[in-house]
Amino acid sequence: MAREKIPRQQMPHQRPDVRRKNFDEVARGYDEETAVLEASRCLQCKDAPCVAGCPVEVDIPGFIERIKNRDMAGAIKIIKETNSLPAMCGRVCPQEVQCEKVCTLGKKGEPVAIGRLERFAADGEAEHGGGAPAETAAPTGRSAAVIGSGPAGLTAAAELAKLGHSVTFFEAFHKLGGVMVYGIPEFRLPKAVVGREVDYVRSLGVNTRTNAVIGRTLTIADLCNQGFGAVFIGVGAGLPSFLNIPGENSLYVYTANEYLTRSNLMKAYLNPEYDTPLRRGRRVIVVGGGNVAMDSARTAVRLGAEEVRLVYRRSSAEMPARAEEVQNAEEEGVVFDLLTNPVRIIPDEQMRVSAVEFQRMELGEPDESGRRRPVPVAGSEFQTEADTVVVAIGNRANPLLTKATRGLDTDNRGHIIADRQTGGTSLDGVYAGGDIVTGAATVILAMGAGLASARAMNDYIMSKLIH
Repeated sequence: MAREKIPRQQMPHQRPDVRRKNFDEVARGYDEETAVLEASRCLQCKDAPCVAGCPVEVDIPGFIERIKNRDMAGAIKIIKETNSLPAMCGRVCPQEVQCEKVCTLGKKGEPVAIGRLERFAADGEAEHGGGAPAETAAPTGRSAAVIGSGPAGLTAAAELAKLGHSVTFFEAFHKLGGVMVYGIPEFRLPKAVVGREVDYVRSLGVNTRTNAVIGRTLTIADLCNQGFGAVFIGVGAGLPSFLNIPGENSLYVYTANEYLTRSNLMKAYLNPEYDTPLRRGRRVIVVGGGNVAMDSARTAVRLGAEEVRLVYRRSSAEMPARAEEVQNAEEEGVVFDLLTNPVRIIPDEQMRVSAVEFQRMELGEPDESGRRRPVPVAGSEFQTEADTVVVAIGNRANPLLTKATRGLDTDNRGHIIADRQTGGTSLDGVYAGGDIVTGAATVILAMGAGLASARAMNDYIMSKLIH
Protein backbone atom coordinates (compact mmCIF):
# COMPACT_ATOMS: atom_id res chain seq x y z
CA MET A 1 0.00 0.00 0.00
CA ALA A 2 1.29 3.47 -0.92
CA ARG A 3 2.12 5.41 2.20
CA GLU A 4 -0.27 8.18 1.20
CA LYS A 5 -3.08 5.61 1.40
CA ILE A 6 -2.22 4.37 4.89
CA PRO A 7 -4.69 5.91 7.36
CA ARG A 8 -3.44 7.73 10.43
CA GLN A 9 -3.16 5.19 13.22
CA GLN A 10 -5.44 5.73 16.17
CA MET A 11 -4.21 5.67 19.75
CA PRO A 12 -5.98 3.22 22.07
CA HIS A 13 -7.72 4.82 25.05
CA GLN A 14 -9.46 3.71 28.20
CA ARG A 15 -13.23 3.58 27.69
CA PRO A 16 -14.99 6.68 29.08
CA ASP A 17 -17.16 4.68 31.50
CA VAL A 18 -14.02 3.09 32.95
CA ARG A 19 -11.63 6.02 33.00
CA ARG A 20 -14.03 8.43 34.69
CA LYS A 21 -13.63 6.27 37.80
CA ASN A 22 -9.81 6.25 37.93
CA PHE A 23 -6.81 8.54 37.55
CA ASP A 24 -4.87 6.18 35.28
CA GLU A 25 -3.54 7.57 32.03
CA VAL A 26 -6.30 7.80 29.42
CA ALA A 27 -4.22 7.40 26.23
CA ARG A 28 -2.41 4.08 26.16
CA GLY A 29 0.24 4.67 23.51
CA TYR A 30 1.22 2.82 20.34
CA ASP A 31 2.61 -0.68 20.25
CA GLU A 32 5.62 -1.27 18.01
CA GLU A 33 3.74 -2.50 14.95
CA THR A 34 1.34 0.44 15.04
CA ALA A 35 4.21 2.90 15.49
CA VAL A 36 6.16 1.41 12.57
CA LEU A 37 3.07 1.59 10.36
CA GLU A 38 2.42 5.21 11.33
CA ALA A 39 6.08 6.09 10.77
CA SER A 40 5.89 4.62 7.27
CA ARG A 41 3.36 7.35 6.36
CA CYS A 42 6.05 10.06 6.62
CA LEU A 43 7.03 11.47 3.20
CA GLN A 44 10.54 12.44 4.41
CA CYS A 45 10.17 15.89 2.87
CA LYS A 46 13.48 17.52 1.98
CA ASP A 47 12.38 20.93 3.25
CA ALA A 48 10.90 19.34 6.44
CA PRO A 49 8.24 21.96 7.28
CA CYS A 50 7.50 20.01 10.47
CA VAL A 51 10.93 20.89 11.87
CA ALA A 52 10.27 24.59 11.31
CA GLY A 53 7.02 24.12 13.22
CA CYS A 54 8.79 22.63 16.25
CA PRO A 55 9.86 25.16 18.91
CA VAL A 56 12.76 22.92 20.00
CA GLU A 57 13.93 22.05 16.47
CA VAL A 58 13.60 18.25 16.69
CA ASP A 59 14.78 16.43 13.54
CA ILE A 60 11.32 14.97 13.03
CA PRO A 61 11.89 13.14 9.70
CA GLY A 62 15.11 11.74 11.14
CA PHE A 63 13.61 10.12 14.22
CA ILE A 64 10.52 8.92 12.34
CA GLU A 65 12.74 7.22 9.75
CA ARG A 66 14.52 5.41 12.60
CA ILE A 67 11.21 4.16 13.97
CA LYS A 68 10.18 2.98 10.52
CA ASN A 69 13.42 0.97 10.38
CA ARG A 70 12.87 -0.30 13.96
CA ASP A 71 15.96 1.53 15.18
CA MET A 72 14.34 2.72 18.39
CA ALA A 73 17.60 3.62 20.11
CA GLY A 74 18.51 5.80 17.14
CA ALA A 75 15.10 7.49 17.24
CA ILE A 76 15.32 8.60 20.85
CA LYS A 77 18.94 9.69 20.40
CA ILE A 78 17.91 12.05 17.62
CA ILE A 79 15.01 13.46 19.64
CA LYS A 80 17.14 14.13 22.70
CA GLU A 81 19.68 16.12 20.71
CA THR A 82 17.33 19.11 21.18
CA ASN A 83 14.45 17.84 23.34
CA SER A 84 15.23 16.58 26.83
CA LEU A 85 11.56 16.01 27.69
CA PRO A 86 10.14 13.85 24.87
CA ALA A 87 7.78 11.70 26.96
CA MET A 88 6.07 14.82 28.28
CA CYS A 89 5.96 16.55 24.90
CA GLY A 90 4.47 13.45 23.31
CA ARG A 91 1.59 13.72 25.76
CA VAL A 92 0.81 17.41 26.27
CA CYS A 93 2.41 19.32 23.38
CA PRO A 94 -0.25 20.74 20.99
CA GLN A 95 1.27 19.17 17.90
CA GLU A 96 -1.92 19.87 15.94
CA VAL A 97 -1.11 23.59 15.85
CA GLN A 98 2.65 23.25 15.45
CA CYS A 99 4.60 20.46 13.72
CA GLU A 100 1.55 18.48 12.56
CA LYS A 101 -0.20 21.62 11.32
CA VAL A 102 2.43 22.09 8.61
CA CYS A 103 2.91 18.39 7.78
CA THR A 104 2.76 17.92 4.00
CA LEU A 105 0.45 14.92 4.34
CA GLY A 106 -2.02 17.10 6.20
CA LYS A 107 -2.66 19.23 3.12
CA LYS A 108 -4.82 16.49 1.58
CA GLY A 109 -5.49 14.20 4.52
CA GLU A 110 -4.39 13.46 8.06
CA PRO A 111 -0.88 14.57 9.13
CA VAL A 112 1.65 12.12 10.51
CA ALA A 113 1.03 11.52 14.24
CA ILE A 114 4.35 13.11 15.22
CA GLY A 115 3.51 13.53 18.90
CA ARG A 116 2.36 9.94 19.30
CA LEU A 117 5.54 8.68 17.66
CA GLU A 118 7.64 10.87 19.93
CA ARG A 119 5.86 9.41 22.95
CA PHE A 120 6.41 5.90 21.61
CA ALA A 121 10.14 6.49 21.26
CA ALA A 122 10.44 7.97 24.76
CA ASP A 123 8.32 5.29 26.43
CA GLY A 124 10.25 2.59 24.62
CA GLU A 125 13.52 3.91 26.02
CA ALA A 126 12.05 3.86 29.54
CA GLU A 127 10.71 0.33 29.13
CA HIS A 128 13.52 -1.32 27.22
CA GLY A 129 16.50 0.99 27.60
CA GLY A 130 18.78 1.48 24.63
CA GLY A 131 19.07 5.25 24.66
CA ALA A 132 22.67 6.38 24.51
CA PRO A 133 23.86 8.72 27.28
CA ALA A 134 23.83 12.36 26.27
CA GLU A 135 27.10 13.74 25.00
CA THR A 136 28.34 16.60 27.15
CA ALA A 137 31.16 19.02 26.46
CA ALA A 138 34.24 19.23 28.62
CA PRO A 139 33.64 21.17 31.86
CA THR A 140 34.04 24.91 31.40
CA GLY A 141 34.61 25.61 35.07
CA ARG A 142 31.72 28.07 35.02
CA SER A 143 28.29 27.80 36.63
CA ALA A 144 24.74 28.90 35.87
CA ALA A 145 21.62 29.15 38.06
CA VAL A 146 18.18 28.15 36.84
CA ILE A 147 15.21 29.46 38.82
CA GLY A 148 12.16 27.23 38.43
CA SER A 149 12.10 23.63 37.22
CA GLY A 150 9.16 23.69 34.87
CA PRO A 151 9.53 23.03 31.13
CA ALA A 152 11.55 26.20 30.45
CA GLY A 153 13.90 25.63 33.37
CA LEU A 154 14.40 21.91 32.73
CA THR A 155 15.25 22.57 29.09
CA ALA A 156 17.63 25.43 29.89
CA ALA A 157 19.37 23.37 32.57
CA ALA A 158 19.79 20.33 30.31
CA GLU A 159 21.22 22.36 27.46
CA LEU A 160 23.62 24.27 29.72
CA ALA A 161 24.82 21.02 31.28
CA LYS A 162 25.41 19.50 27.84
CA LEU A 163 27.53 22.55 27.02
CA GLY A 164 29.79 21.80 29.97
CA HIS A 165 28.56 24.23 32.61
CA SER A 166 27.79 23.44 36.23
CA VAL A 167 24.06 24.06 36.68
CA THR A 168 21.98 24.41 39.83
CA PHE A 169 18.18 24.47 40.05
CA PHE A 170 16.46 26.73 42.56
CA GLU A 171 12.92 25.41 42.96
CA ALA A 172 10.26 26.82 45.31
CA PHE A 173 8.42 23.52 45.70
CA HIS A 174 9.77 20.36 47.30
CA LYS A 175 9.72 18.49 43.98
CA LEU A 176 11.10 19.35 40.56
CA GLY A 177 8.83 19.55 37.53
CA GLY A 178 6.89 22.78 37.95
CA VAL A 179 3.46 22.91 36.35
CA MET A 180 3.95 19.41 34.96
CA VAL A 181 3.91 18.07 38.53
CA TYR A 182 1.39 20.30 40.31
CA GLY A 183 -0.78 21.47 37.41
CA ILE A 184 -1.38 18.61 34.96
CA PRO A 185 -3.43 15.66 36.27
CA GLU A 186 -2.19 12.10 36.52
CA PHE A 187 -4.61 10.86 33.85
CA ARG A 188 -3.02 13.18 31.27
CA LEU A 189 0.61 13.22 32.41
CA PRO A 190 1.60 10.58 34.99
CA LYS A 191 3.96 11.66 37.76
CA ALA A 192 6.24 8.71 36.93
CA VAL A 193 6.73 10.10 33.42
CA VAL A 194 7.63 13.54 34.76
CA GLY A 195 9.93 11.90 37.30
CA ARG A 196 11.94 10.04 34.73
CA GLU A 197 12.33 13.15 32.57
CA VAL A 198 13.54 15.09 35.61
CA ASP A 199 15.91 12.23 36.47
CA TYR A 200 17.36 12.43 32.96
CA VAL A 201 18.11 16.13 33.36
CA ARG A 202 19.66 15.49 36.76
CA SER A 203 21.76 12.68 35.27
CA LEU A 204 23.51 15.33 33.19
CA GLY A 205 25.05 16.58 36.42
CA VAL A 206 22.49 19.26 37.29
CA ASN A 207 22.35 20.14 41.00
CA THR A 208 19.11 20.93 42.81
CA ARG A 209 18.03 23.17 45.66
CA THR A 210 14.35 22.76 46.50
CA ASN A 211 12.20 24.82 48.88
CA ALA A 212 14.16 27.83 47.64
CA VAL A 213 11.90 30.82 46.99
CA ILE A 214 13.96 33.33 45.05
CA GLY A 215 12.83 36.75 46.14
CA ARG A 216 12.51 35.58 49.74
CA THR A 217 15.12 33.01 50.81
CA LEU A 218 17.58 34.34 48.24
CA THR A 219 17.68 37.09 45.64
CA ILE A 220 19.12 37.12 42.14
CA ALA A 221 21.82 39.46 43.46
CA ASP A 222 22.70 36.77 46.01
CA LEU A 223 23.08 34.21 43.23
CA CYS A 224 25.37 36.48 41.26
CA ASN A 225 27.44 37.13 44.40
CA GLN A 226 27.71 33.38 44.92
CA GLY A 227 29.58 33.11 41.63
CA PHE A 228 26.94 32.03 39.13
CA GLY A 229 28.03 33.35 35.74
CA ALA A 230 24.49 33.64 34.39
CA VAL A 231 20.95 33.21 35.70
CA PHE A 232 17.84 31.92 33.94
CA ILE A 233 14.38 32.80 35.29
CA GLY A 234 11.70 30.27 34.41
CA VAL A 235 9.24 30.65 37.26
CA GLY A 236 6.08 30.54 35.16
CA ALA A 237 2.99 32.67 35.73
CA GLY A 238 1.60 31.24 38.93
CA LEU A 239 -0.65 33.99 40.24
CA PRO A 240 -4.26 32.98 39.57
CA SER A 241 -6.84 35.31 38.05
CA PHE A 242 -10.18 35.81 39.79
CA LEU A 243 -13.74 36.45 38.64
CA ASN A 244 -14.14 39.51 40.92
CA ILE A 245 -17.85 38.85 41.43
CA PRO A 246 -19.96 38.86 44.61
CA GLY A 247 -19.67 35.69 46.68
CA GLU A 248 -16.30 34.63 45.29
CA ASN A 249 -14.91 34.38 48.83
CA SER A 250 -17.44 31.68 49.75
CA LEU A 251 -16.26 28.33 51.07
CA TYR A 252 -15.46 25.74 48.39
CA VAL A 253 -14.61 28.27 45.69
CA TYR A 254 -11.19 27.22 44.41
CA THR A 255 -8.82 28.62 41.86
CA ALA A 256 -7.72 25.92 39.43
CA ASN A 257 -4.17 26.38 40.78
CA GLU A 258 -5.26 25.35 44.26
CA TYR A 259 -7.68 22.66 43.11
CA LEU A 260 -5.16 20.90 40.87
CA THR A 261 -2.23 21.36 43.25
CA ARG A 262 -4.21 19.76 46.07
CA SER A 263 -5.12 16.89 43.78
CA ASN A 264 -1.65 16.43 42.28
CA LEU A 265 0.96 17.28 44.90
CA MET A 266 -1.23 16.42 47.88
CA LYS A 267 -2.36 13.19 46.15
CA ALA A 268 -6.11 13.53 46.34
CA TYR A 269 -6.10 11.26 43.29
CA LEU A 270 -4.96 8.44 45.60
CA ASN A 271 -7.97 8.74 47.88
CA PRO A 272 -8.63 6.99 50.25
CA GLU A 273 -4.93 6.23 50.83
CA TYR A 274 -4.37 9.99 51.09
CA ASP A 275 -7.05 12.01 52.87
CA THR A 276 -6.32 15.27 51.08
CA PRO A 277 -8.40 18.26 52.24
CA LEU A 278 -10.14 18.79 48.91
CA ARG A 279 -13.88 19.16 48.49
CA ARG A 280 -15.42 16.24 46.63
CA GLY A 281 -18.41 18.16 45.41
CA ARG A 282 -21.70 16.70 44.27
CA ARG A 283 -22.47 19.51 41.80
CA VAL A 284 -19.29 21.17 40.53
CA ILE A 285 -19.04 24.20 38.27
CA VAL A 286 -15.76 24.93 36.45
CA VAL A 287 -15.39 28.38 34.89
CA GLY A 288 -13.10 28.65 31.85
CA GLY A 289 -12.41 27.17 28.44
CA GLY A 290 -8.73 26.24 28.36
CA ASN A 291 -6.83 23.04 29.03
CA VAL A 292 -6.66 23.88 32.75
CA ALA A 293 -10.45 24.11 32.86
CA MET A 294 -10.70 20.71 31.17
CA ASP A 295 -8.20 19.26 33.63
CA SER A 296 -10.20 20.65 36.56
CA ALA A 297 -13.54 19.37 35.25
CA ARG A 298 -12.17 15.91 34.51
CA THR A 299 -10.54 15.80 37.94
CA ALA A 300 -13.90 16.63 39.55
CA VAL A 301 -15.49 13.76 37.63
CA ARG A 302 -12.90 11.34 38.98
CA LEU A 303 -13.32 12.64 42.52
CA GLY A 304 -16.93 11.47 42.39
CA ALA A 305 -19.05 14.47 41.40
CA GLU A 306 -22.57 13.63 40.28
CA GLU A 307 -22.61 16.56 37.86
CA VAL A 308 -19.79 18.69 36.46
CA ARG A 309 -20.66 21.75 34.38
CA LEU A 310 -18.01 23.67 32.46
CA VAL A 311 -19.05 27.28 31.90
CA TYR A 312 -17.43 29.35 29.15
CA ARG A 313 -18.41 32.85 28.08
CA ARG A 314 -17.69 32.36 24.38
CA SER A 315 -18.66 29.63 21.89
CA SER A 316 -16.85 26.37 21.18
CA ALA A 317 -15.10 27.98 18.18
CA GLU A 318 -13.23 30.36 20.49
CA MET A 319 -12.43 27.79 23.16
CA PRO A 320 -8.62 27.66 23.59
CA ALA A 321 -8.45 24.08 24.91
CA ARG A 322 -7.14 21.32 22.66
CA ALA A 323 -9.92 19.61 20.70
CA GLU A 324 -8.75 16.27 22.08
CA GLU A 325 -9.20 17.45 25.67
CA VAL A 326 -12.65 18.88 24.94
CA GLN A 327 -13.68 15.57 23.39
CA ASN A 328 -12.33 13.62 26.36
CA ALA A 329 -14.26 15.82 28.78
CA GLU A 330 -17.49 15.43 26.82
CA GLU A 331 -17.06 11.65 26.66
CA GLU A 332 -16.58 11.58 30.44
CA GLY A 333 -19.88 13.34 31.04
CA VAL A 334 -18.85 16.97 31.57
CA VAL A 335 -21.74 19.28 30.62
CA PHE A 336 -20.75 22.36 28.59
CA ASP A 337 -22.61 25.64 29.15
CA LEU A 338 -21.32 27.91 26.39
CA LEU A 339 -21.99 31.63 25.93
CA THR A 340 -22.57 31.74 29.67
CA ASN A 341 -20.83 33.86 32.32
CA PRO A 342 -21.07 33.79 36.14
CA VAL A 343 -22.16 37.06 37.74
CA ARG A 344 -22.70 36.01 41.38
CA ILE A 345 -21.88 33.10 43.69
CA ILE A 346 -24.60 32.52 46.26
CA PRO A 347 -23.56 31.14 49.67
CA ASP A 348 -25.73 29.48 52.33
CA GLU A 349 -25.91 30.46 56.01
CA GLN A 350 -22.51 28.85 56.67
CA MET A 351 -20.94 30.78 53.75
CA ARG A 352 -20.67 27.61 51.68
CA VAL A 353 -21.42 27.67 47.96
CA SER A 354 -25.08 26.81 47.33
CA ALA A 355 -25.73 28.21 43.85
CA VAL A 356 -24.28 30.35 41.06
CA GLU A 357 -26.08 33.02 39.09
CA PHE A 358 -25.23 33.27 35.38
CA GLN A 359 -25.96 35.51 32.46
CA ARG A 360 -26.23 34.45 28.84
CA MET A 361 -23.78 36.04 26.39
CA GLU A 362 -23.64 36.74 22.66
CA LEU A 363 -20.57 37.41 20.54
CA GLY A 364 -19.77 40.93 19.41
CA GLU A 365 -16.76 42.42 17.63
CA PRO A 366 -13.26 40.89 18.04
CA ASP A 367 -11.17 42.06 21.00
CA GLU A 368 -7.36 42.36 21.32
CA SER A 369 -7.03 38.56 21.34
CA GLY A 370 -8.65 38.35 17.90
CA ARG A 371 -11.65 36.47 19.30
CA ARG A 372 -15.17 37.91 19.22
CA ARG A 373 -15.92 39.74 22.46
CA PRO A 374 -18.70 38.26 24.64
CA VAL A 375 -21.52 40.71 25.29
CA PRO A 376 -24.15 40.17 28.04
CA VAL A 377 -27.74 39.51 26.99
CA ALA A 378 -30.03 41.74 29.03
CA GLY A 379 -32.54 39.92 31.22
CA SER A 380 -30.99 36.47 30.64
CA GLU A 381 -29.90 35.76 34.23
CA PHE A 382 -30.55 32.33 35.74
CA GLN A 383 -29.32 30.30 38.71
CA THR A 384 -27.88 26.81 39.03
CA GLU A 385 -27.40 24.77 42.19
CA ALA A 386 -23.74 24.06 43.05
CA ASP A 387 -21.63 23.12 46.05
CA THR A 388 -18.16 23.61 44.51
CA VAL A 389 -16.79 26.19 42.05
CA VAL A 390 -13.40 26.03 40.34
CA VAL A 391 -12.17 29.22 38.65
CA ALA A 392 -9.90 28.40 35.69
CA ILE A 393 -9.64 31.68 33.77
CA GLY A 394 -5.87 31.97 33.50
CA ASN A 395 -2.88 33.16 35.50
CA ARG A 396 -0.91 36.34 35.93
CA ALA A 397 2.73 36.94 36.69
CA ASN A 398 3.61 36.39 40.34
CA PRO A 399 5.43 39.57 41.48
CA LEU A 400 7.41 37.88 44.26
CA LEU A 401 10.68 37.59 42.32
CA THR A 402 10.35 40.62 40.06
CA LYS A 403 9.59 43.08 42.87
CA ALA A 404 12.59 41.81 44.82
CA THR A 405 14.93 42.29 41.85
CA ARG A 406 16.07 45.86 41.34
CA GLY A 407 16.59 46.85 37.71
CA LEU A 408 14.59 43.96 36.21
CA ASP A 409 12.18 45.50 33.71
CA THR A 410 8.60 44.24 33.47
CA ASP A 411 5.61 45.20 31.35
CA ASN A 412 2.29 46.56 32.59
CA ARG A 413 1.09 43.03 33.34
CA GLY A 414 4.12 42.16 35.43
CA HIS A 415 5.77 39.90 32.86
CA ILE A 416 9.53 40.14 32.51
CA ILE A 417 10.60 42.00 29.39
CA ALA A 418 13.02 39.72 27.58
CA ASP A 419 14.44 39.45 24.08
CA ARG A 420 12.35 36.86 22.22
CA GLN A 421 15.42 35.46 20.46
CA THR A 422 17.86 35.23 23.36
CA GLY A 423 15.82 35.64 26.55
CA GLY A 424 18.11 38.50 27.61
CA THR A 425 16.62 40.87 30.21
CA SER A 426 17.50 44.36 31.39
CA LEU A 427 20.03 42.86 33.81
CA ASP A 428 23.43 41.80 32.51
CA GLY A 429 23.76 38.02 32.59
CA VAL A 430 20.12 37.43 33.57
CA TYR A 431 17.81 35.66 31.11
CA ALA A 432 14.15 34.68 31.25
CA GLY A 433 11.70 32.53 29.32
CA GLY A 434 8.36 30.75 29.47
CA ASP A 435 5.13 32.01 30.98
CA ILE A 436 6.85 34.67 33.12
CA VAL A 437 7.71 36.39 29.81
CA THR A 438 4.84 35.44 27.48
CA GLY A 439 1.99 34.91 29.89
CA ALA A 440 0.27 31.53 30.07
CA ALA A 441 1.25 29.47 27.02
CA THR A 442 2.20 25.87 26.21
CA VAL A 443 4.83 23.51 27.60
CA ILE A 444 6.64 23.31 24.26
CA LEU A 445 6.83 27.10 23.78
CA ALA A 446 8.36 27.39 27.24
CA MET A 447 10.85 24.69 26.27
CA GLY A 448 11.75 26.57 23.12
CA ALA A 449 12.45 29.68 25.19
CA GLY A 450 14.60 27.65 27.58
CA LEU A 451 16.62 26.23 24.71
CA ALA A 452 17.21 29.63 23.10
CA SER A 453 18.15 31.22 26.43
CA ALA A 454 20.60 28.44 27.26
CA ARG A 455 22.44 29.00 24.00
CA ALA A 456 22.60 32.76 24.62
CA MET A 457 23.75 32.17 28.21
CA ASN A 458 26.51 29.91 26.93
CA ASP A 459 27.68 32.65 24.56
CA TYR A 460 27.61 35.15 27.42
CA ILE A 461 29.51 32.91 29.84
CA MET A 462 32.13 31.94 27.26
CA SER A 463 32.64 35.58 26.23
CA LYS A 464 33.51 36.35 29.85
CA LEU A 465 36.07 33.53 29.78
CA ILE A 466 37.73 35.03 26.71
CA HIS A 467 37.96 38.44 28.31
